[in-house]
Amino acid sequence: MNKDIFLTNNLSNKKEKFVPIDPKNIRMYVCGPTVYDNPHIGNARPLVIFDVLFKVLKCKYEKSAVNYVRNITDVDDKIIKSANDNKISIQDLTSKVIKDFKDDCYYLNLEVPNEEPKATDHINEMINMISELINKKYAYENKKHVYFEVKKFKDYGKLSNKNLDELIAGSRIEVSEDKKNPEDFVLWKPSVGSEPYWDSPWGKGRPGWHLECSAMSKKYLGNQFDIHGGGIDLIFPHHENEIAQSRCTNDTKSFANYWVHNGFITMSNEKMAKSQGNILSIKDVKKLGAGQVLRLALMSTHYKQPLDWNKKLFQDCQNTIQKWYDGVDNKDYLSANSVGKKLLNKKVKIPDEILEPLYDDLNTPGYITNLHKLFDKTLKGNEKDKEIFISACNFIGILVESKEDWEYFKFKCAKIESKDINEKVKLMDIARKNKDYNESDRIRKELQDIGIILENKDGKTIWKLK
Repeated sequence: MNKDIFLTNNLSNKKEKFVPIDPKNIRMYVCGPTVYDNPHIGNARPLVIFDVLFKVLKCKYEKSAVNYVRNITDVDDKIIKSANDNKISIQDLTSKVIKDFKDDCYYLNLEVPNEEPKATDHINEMINMISELINKKYAYENKKHVYFEVKKFKDYGKLSNKNLDELIAGSRIEVSEDKKNPEDFVLWKPSVGSEPYWDSPWGKGRPGWHLECSAMSKKYLGNQFDIHGGGIDLIFPHHENEIAQSRCTNDTKSFANYWVHNGFITMSNEKMAKSQGNILSIKDVKKLGAGQVLRLALMSTHYKQPLDWNKKLFQDCQNTIQKWYDGVDNKDYLSANSVGKKLLNKKVKIPDEILEPLYDDLNTPGYITNLHKLFDKTLKGNEKDKEIFISACNFIGILVESKEDWEYFKFKCAKIESKDINEKVKLMDIARKNKDYNESDRIRKELQDIGIILENKDGKTIWKLK
């Protein structure tokens, strides 16, 4: 495809044409989870959005030319507090949450990034970066703490488009007598008591959160790379601090060329956050339906805009996918892999006009509109349109399961026990005997919609799971 990709770059606050540093080596870094608790659907949004961008980049450039890195933060103050609150070891906590996170990624039909580095595997890189910053007079040590001196980096605040005084006034600054200036941020801190620690030139301690991403992106993507992504809440201080410490370490005029941030998920127009007590975990959503439903819901609004979550949104997306499954049979296009997911085995080129919205700043709502139009064409029985429709759905992680698997998952989520099904079958038979065929048909459809096959055997209705 020759069409250009455009992205909203928060560094310039403009939509810009994407021009890679090296078209044969596209590099993207996205901030991953801090594994102190199970991810919620607010955390799921960047996972899905940047998964779509990963797909778009591979469509435009060679698949092997795109290098996608998403980190895992497994040492952090929140992790220490959560382990203490739950009276378990940090290792047990992070291992469990990482496993749950990977399960959630599978549920969401996410592609695996090229690299998923963990912070604890890169402590030496962080110590080396701190030493470099101290040698260059951008950082200083005091009482076994190491701080970055913000005033020495003249471009601080450029990403968030604010001057230093505005940033200090509008944020919660960690107060410490050990700092030269209130805005300075920690690169290394001493560990206390049973807290995890590593040996360093400044004593036993652990790195600051912001430093982790700078060290890992440098190792896997180099001193400068193309795209840095994450939620809009990370612009300040996390991404601002990343830029400062990375550019000063590497002596570069840029760190990432394009900064792409997704908007919040809200509930009743309030930001979804653990601190607000209004979170809905991905684990909770699994009880409602298949991962591709949540995936479609997260793509239903443009990534830059807030998305207000409600059950109607989820139900509407489930109804849409159900309609698509009812209208097309995708079994000839799929083959099972070793873990039960389905992979497209009949690759069909998607026309440029269908893909066009995704190239224009990841306009997923526009792409979904194109899918609806394509689906309407498939109902006219054209096999080529059907092939394009299924491929276009698969491209964004939709219709990646057979209809049988889709119906089975719905049955599992419905949590209807055998005794309840037996009762419904009994009521259906009674309605039929009373010649109340509307009620009989209604119950039959309700059972069929959750994957129940009904048969008449020796004058008795029996049921089984598809």
